[in-house]
Amino acid sequence: MMIQIDDDTYASLRKRSFEEKRSMASIVRECLSGSGTPRPLSIRDFSFVGSCKSKQGKLAPVSERHDEALAEVLAPKKRRR
Repeated sequence: MMIQIDDDTYASLRKRSFEEKRSMASIVRECLSGSGTPRPLSIRDFSFVGSCKSKQGKLAPVSERHDEALAEVLAPKKRRR
């Protein structure tokens, strides 16, 4: 899943992550769960483990330019005559 947040929220999240020595993802999960306390993870929480490398091309880094990459993929292909 991917979420988008504004720059100020990102800065706050990053600062909290650094201060608490936790990943930003774990803080977001905690906030979205509403529990207020992080739940310890176990191997059962992961349905798979994967690793890969992709060719990112002219839109590198795709992690930051994902909207442009998605638009390029979804754009109608030009017909060749």
